[in-house]
Amino acid sequence: MHQSDLVRKVAAKANLTQDQASKAVSAMLDTIKETLAEGEKVVLTGFGTFETRNRQARQGFNPQTREPMEIPASTVPAFSPGSTLKSAVKK
Repeated sequence: MHQSDLVRKVAAKANLTQDQASKAVSAMLDTIKETLAEGEKVVLTGFGTFETRNRQARQGFNPQTREPMEIPASTVPAFSPGSTLKSAVKK
């Protein structure tokens, strides 16, 4: 599913216009991005938690030349699904 598909489904379920749903979805995604950029978590009870995780610097290698290289430390976004989401997806 792409963002445009999500917007159509949100519009249908919430009885909104496509434009209203697009603004709502964009606002939610922007808010999650901004919150993560500030180093905070976003907890949607039952759905899951968006957070950042720190990766330490590590030794890697160039796959073409096999030469060793240093991979710098970084901060990456992560998502942990909640119990309601897990049970909804579980078959």
